[in-house]
Amino acid sequence: MTSQPRVFYDPAQLRAEIRQAQADGKRVGLVPTMGALHPGHLSLVAQSQKSCDLTVVTIFVNPSQFAPGEDFAKYPRTLDADLQLLSEFDPVWVLVPEVDAMYPPGSTTVVKAPEIALPLEGTFRPIHFDGVATIVLKLFQVAPADAAFFGQKDFQQVRVIEEMVRDLLVPIEIVRCPIIREADGLAMSSRNRYLSPEEREIALSISRSLHEAAQQIAGGEADAQLMRGKIEQALHEAGIGEIDYVSIACPRTLKSVETIEGDVVILVAARVGTTRLIDNVLVPFPVSQ
Repeated sequence: MTSQPRVFYDPAQLRAEIRQAQADGKRVGLVPTMGALHPGHLSLVAQSQKSCDLTVVTIFVNPSQFAPGEDFAKYPRTLDADLQLLSEFDPVWVLVPEVDAMYPPGSTTVVKAPEIALPLEGTFRPIHFDGVATIVLKLFQVAPADAAFFGQKDFQQVRVIEEMVRDLLVPIEIVRCPIIREADGLAMSSRNRYLSPEEREIALSISRSLHEAAQQIAGGEADAQLMRGKIEQALHEAGIGEIDYVSIACPRTLKSVETIEGDVVILVAARVGTTRLIDNVLVPFPVSQ
């Protein structure tokens, strides 16, 4: 059974109706997106529906998180297809605001992202997380949900949002959801559609090398530097020429570790052709150690 989502263009109207739904005893979930929806996004909607009475999806390509020369202009915008995908869920409300509604003319206020934003993505995209923190806080204002659902694929982004919510006392629960992968292991991403068939085959080396490293660490390998080297070698051998980073880090602080003595997250950012891809895997510390 399908039901056309209710679409809002006015943030103030959405906020008022969410408040009314909450006053009526409904628990509201929020799934912020930039559109170009895929099964990874839909898994967040499904997760929200498990614990919430109403799910709000926002579709907004946020200009403030793109630096000059990045793919803001060509980022896929597929609203009709997105709404069709969301029609499989009920009830779903969708906010599709104009830029001026989220950034009124003359706006100069920017949320400074917490320190956890500085390494990894922050090194290569220095304005990115300030833009993310700013728009997410705005979305929390216009869609004051009880819980917000984010995918683990953007691991550092989720940690930035968790820290921001804690630091600024934002009354919302952040729910981290598993990465959704294609059948061959490629992490789902709206940017995957940029890849040619040949590039897509090369891109598979990212998830493969991550999971091979995770298996070795789970088996007791504790030398993080050795494992980083193995991942980089595998990526280069697959044809990836530009690697932004390979990090084995503490999942809480994202600080790189040299010796694996607890849970770690392995994170990779690399370019396949002109497309920048990120992926990660969480590795629990081997119980046997």
